[in-house]
Amino acid sequence: MLGGMQDWPLRIMRILDHAAREHGTRELVSLYADGTVTRTDWAGIQRDSRKLAAALERLGVRPGDRVATLAMNHSRHVVAWYGTIGMGGIIHTINPRLFDDQLAYIANHAEDRILFYDRAFAPLVERLKPRWTTIEKFICFDPAPGEPGFENLIDEEAGDYQWREGDEREPAMLCYTSGTTGDPKGVLYEHRSTVLQAMTLTSGDLFELTARAVVLPVVPMFHAAAWGLPFATAIAGGKMVFSADYNPSVMCDLMRAEKVSHTAGVPTVWLALIAHVEATDGDLASLRVVHIGGAAAPRSMIEWFRDRGIRVGHAWGMTEMSPLGTCGAPLGNWDELDDGAQLDYLCRQGRVPFGVELRTVDDAGAVLPRDGKASGRLQARGPWVLRQYFQDERGPVIDAEGWFDTGDVAILHADGVMQITDRSKDVIKSGGEWISSIELENAAVGCPGVAEAAAVAVAHPKWDERPLLLVVRKPGAQIGAEEILAHLADHVAKWWLPDEIVFVDSLPHTATGKLLKTALREQYRDYRLRTAA
Repeated sequence: MLGGMQDWPLRIMRILDHAAREHGTRELVSLYADGTVTRTDWAGIQRDSRKLAAALERLGVRPGDRVATLAMNHSRHVVAWYGTIGMGGIIHTINPRLFDDQLAYIANHAEDRILFYDRAFAPLVERLKPRWTTIEKFICFDPAPGEPGFENLIDEEAGDYQWREGDEREPAMLCYTSGTTGDPKGVLYEHRSTVLQAMTLTSGDLFELTARAVVLPVVPMFHAAAWGLPFATAIAGGKMVFSADYNPSVMCDLMRAEKVSHTAGVPTVWLALIAHVEATDGDLASLRVVHIGGAAAPRSMIEWFRDRGIRVGHAWGMTEMSPLGTCGAPLGNWDELDDGAQLDYLCRQGRVPFGVELRTVDDAGAVLPRDGKASGRLQARGPWVLRQYFQDERGPVIDAEGWFDTGDVAILHADGVMQITDRSKDVIKSGGEWISSIELENAAVGCPGVAEAAAVAVAHPKWDERPLLLVVRKPGAQIGAEEILAHLADHVAKWWLPDEIVFVDSLPHTATGKLLKTALREQYRDYRLRTAA
């Protein structure tokens, strides 16, 4: 049949070319750990990325080779992404918050050849150099005055490099899971999967990214590609603001100075920011859209932002999903819902965008109905969902129909909204029924005087398991167990109430800010409840 459309492979560098051509003067502002501020724009990012691509080839990097970064959020890090991808390499973002053994394993498993790093991580780099067996060259993004580094490397190039073309299914980025159990596992993102998700993120129902947006990704660039924001914002032509300092005071000042309108991060970041704003009687100026992911957001947190006219998008995803899976975009009948119903909806993890399919199954593998009641193992499939882990000889981790088991337990509602009830390994099974540790924790955080809470299962001779609630008080708070139980009684079923509440000074977290339940389960494995006596 005569006719047809052009073959235009979905390659990541087309994103940067578009941003430079159509939105070239839109700024990228970076605040470094030492207080230095740099400014560039999308045209500058394209120019420097071409220089870096040429420099990498001069250093002997070949298509398919892995180039690692150990860095916070800043424009040079963005250049490292696009420059590496542009010459056919694979950019590998390493999480500096991991343990030394994990850091050594990740870089060696990836067979990284080059490492770009922030000066703040120089002691870590020096400590691990003897253990990194494949890295040939170490280049500092922000060296001390007078020392060579990233800028010297790219300044030697003309900036006329032509991007390497290829198949849209070629790999482009490598991200490792945080590895709370066993060795971290690598997830290899492709050009096509990355472009498709980035295009989806710009939609109004998701991140509301436009050329007018001023985006500050609080989620680190080493965590699941900063949720795709450096790619999606380039498509939209928005301004980007980066900070290597997550101090709430610094963040608030930066938001006000740069008129940040959009941001995204994990709940622990927002807890600190909220506490700072309340303590200083401050405000968040131009901020109008906040996306919260990485862990379930407490209802009280969502209310806090909404009371200030800020839209909250409660998102869910995982490294294996590039990472977006769902987002709390308003429903079609949003204006007909009262405030309580809207909040109920926002506390769930949201709707599925085009490009993702979800279902829940029971322990026998039977598909469960979307009735808002049946809770089961959450499975996903789609063009940006993992098929097989990097260099894993065990083969695909999907079933014959393409479904990937996320490890989460969830409910799907009739309107398509997904609600995470727990991680499969964190759910508390009491008397044959499930208790959601997430709902218990979020209800507890809504109690005045509670800064953070974690619910873990403890053995019980009659009920098999019962919940133990670990609570961190807010500074100066004198709240007791009876007050917390009274608060919880208004928010959860009576039989969900924890058998005991233990007050602790702090709770452990993973490298990405989630509660480290594995450590808590191990710590309280032999804890004997008074009700078990």
